[in-house]
Amino acid sequence: MLEIRELNTGYGKKQVLFGLSMEVRKGDVVALIGPNGAGKSTVLKAVCGLIPTWNGTIRFDGTTTNGSTPAQNVARGITFAPQGNRVFADLTVMENLEIGGFQFPRRELRPRIDQIIEMFPILKDRSKQDAGNLSGGEQQMLALARALVAKPKLLMLDEPSLGLSPNLVRSVFDKIVEINQDTGISVLIVEQKVREVLRVCKRVYSLKLGKLAFDGTPEELQDDKAKLKELFL
Repeated sequence: MLEIRELNTGYGKKQVLFGLSMEVRKGDVVALIGPNGAGKSTVLKAVCGLIPTWNGTIRFDGTTTNGSTPAQNVARGITFAPQGNRVFADLTVMENLEIGGFQFPRRELRPRIDQIIEMFPILKDRSKQDAGNLSGGEQQMLALARALVAKPKLLMLDEPSLGLSPNLVRSVFDKIVEINQDTGISVLIVEQKVREVLRVCKRVYSLKLGKLAFDGTPEELQDDKAKLKELFL
C-alpha cells in the first residue's frame, strides 16, 4: 500500500530524515515510535505532501507520489489526522465532517457522512454542537471520523492519545482497531504511548535521529524493556 525508499527530507536547510525505508501493507496497522525529535511526524508530512521529498521515493498503491500536493494525495486515498489542534473548534461537528469530504459533490457527501457517523454514536448525538465544546476524547473521535469521510485507503494518525486520560486512550485505540477490522483501511500511527500502540499494531518501526533504529513485530518489543529503553535514549 505504502512504500518509502531511501527518503531524505526536512525543513528549509535542516535535514530531518536520512535514508528512511519502510512500508505499510494493505490492511495492516503499523506503528512509528521513537523519542521526541526523531522525525516521526516528518514522515507523515512527507507522505501526505506537506513537505517535499528531497531524495528517495514514496509510492502509494503502486503510484509514485513525489511532488504531489496534499489534495492530490487525499484524492488517491491518503488522509492525515495531525496532532494538537484536532478539530475546528468554532464549527459544528457536522461542519467539521463536511470539511473532511470537501472533494465530494454535495449529493454524495451527506450519505457518506451518515455512513461514517453511524460508527461514532456519540457524535451523532452532538452533530449540531460546536466542536470546541466536545471533550478531549470526543474531539479525537471527531478527528478520526472527519479523516474517514474522505474514503481513505491509508489513515495516518499523529499521536491520537495526546492529552487524553488513560481510559480515553484505550477507547481511542479500540476504535482504531474497530475501523481497521471493519473497513480494511490501512493505518499508520505515530505514537508516544508505546505499550498501547504495540497492543494494536501488526508491525512497528522506530526512528532515532532521523534514521531507522528498529523494524519488527510488536511481540519483539512488548517484553523487552532493555530494547525499548535503548530506542528512546
